[in-house]
Amino acid sequence: MSDPANSATTPEADIGVTGLAVMGSNLARNFARNGFITAVHNRSYSKTEALIAEHGSDGAFVPSESSADFVASLAVPRKILIMVKAGGPTDAVIDELAALVEPGDIIIDGGNAKFEDTRRRQAALQDKGIHFVGCGVSGGEEGALNGPSIMPGGSAESYVSLGPILEKISAHVDGAPCCTHIGTDGAGHFVKMVHNGIEYSDMQLIAEAYDLLRRAAGLSPAEIGETFGEWNKGDLDSFLIEITAQVLSQVDTATGKPFVDIVLDAAGMKGTGTWTVQTALDLGIPVSGIAEAVFARGLSSAAAQRAAAAGKLPGPNSTWTVKDKAAFVEDVRIALYASKIVAYAQGLDEIFAGAEEYGWDINVGAVARIWRGGCIIRAKFLNRITEAYDVGGDAEIPASLLLAPYFTDAITRAQDSWRRVVAGAAQSGIPTPGFAAALSYYDGLRSERLPAALIQGQRDFFGAHTYKRVDKEGTFHTLWSGDRTETQTA
Repeated sequence: MSDPANSATTPEADIGVTGLAVMGSNLARNFARNGFITAVHNRSYSKTEALIAEHGSDGAFVPSESSADFVASLAVPRKILIMVKAGGPTDAVIDELAALVEPGDIIIDGGNAKFEDTRRRQAALQDKGIHFVGCGVSGGEEGALNGPSIMPGGSAESYVSLGPILEKISAHVDGAPCCTHIGTDGAGHFVKMVHNGIEYSDMQLIAEAYDLLRRAAGLSPAEIGETFGEWNKGDLDSFLIEITAQVLSQVDTATGKPFVDIVLDAAGMKGTGTWTVQTALDLGIPVSGIAEAVFARGLSSAAAQRAAAAGKLPGPNSTWTVKDKAAFVEDVRIALYASKIVAYAQGLDEIFAGAEEYGWDINVGAVARIWRGGCIIRAKFLNRITEAYDVGGDAEIPASLLLAPYFTDAITRAQDSWRRVVAGAAQSGIPTPGFAAALSYYDGLRSERLPAALIQGQRDFFGAHTYKRVDKEGTFHTLWSGDRTETQTA
């Protein structure tokens, strides 16, 4: 690191952060706390001043009012982290910085950017000799300050100097940093996108489990909070289960009601889940659990339609009466675990497909390892995912996470509970799109033959789209409007 004593005369900062909203400020503080001299800059200088006034004791900061001074304060090769709003604002900051830095310098986008934008930006800056790193950062405000999971893309060369800094400020599990070089150009933001898609699915599944325990078993939010607290001690041990227990235990001070009952049931979203589904469609990868989570948020926000339908669209004549609450709670726990496994399996399938499509050498085992700490989807069973994909020698990577022995065994044990929960929910009119989609995907994956053969026949009938046969090579078409003989087209 550089010597802070020379700050007045020589470029000294090890890394710079521009964009000092909460995430940017907390990351800057994290760098400083870990011994890095940190240059800080914001479009409005008042935020820079506020950071220094409130948190200057965290470490060595070098504040700058202008972008030129900010860049000049950085030691070469300059490393600049951009933490501004995605899209146009990020492009504007990149353009401004690109005119000030030199070949060999590194510009890092730490926001939730579309990976296609990252690929575009990387290509443009590469022509100028500037390294561009699209860097996924997960963990929210607390993670940014105390240790996030970090998913940097960009060139291997840029990671040589940037990697040690990011690894030091990241979360650590079993002594290992929750940061690794993901791959070139947009790989880091692609993996962060899929991470967020899995997060959508995970949250939806947890919400469905809560709904089942409340509507079918009649448990109060506080009782369900206690249940989630117990679940967090076993296979379901994860950040999201942990915070769910706390949210359900919260009481609203103004009304004395459970906090969850005074919150409007319309879930928001900022786009990353939608991007995950859109990209999966482009890649031809079924991420049905993630898609249902996105659609469920959309339905929750369709206030006018739901109000019009409530009390008018008929449902089952009877409600679900649970006689053995303890057994039912266990069934829901097991169904939740099985469905979560499917969500991760689908997300990892998308990462494999993206790596193949865009030429990224992504180590999926390493991705699972860095998700073990700092990030929102951190969970105990990520250790098992790491084991499943960290194979060496001649061992083959499983074609699906569900085919890794640990997860095959887990799903096998979950069968009866999983099916009871999904069937019971359907019969009683309790929506469980995440649970049902996960089970349907699982049944589709294990089926030796699917009804897609009929779909191919239909496509050939109305559009001459052709089909393949099971008994010989080639592509065929039946003359449906003629004598219905079959012709080979290729």
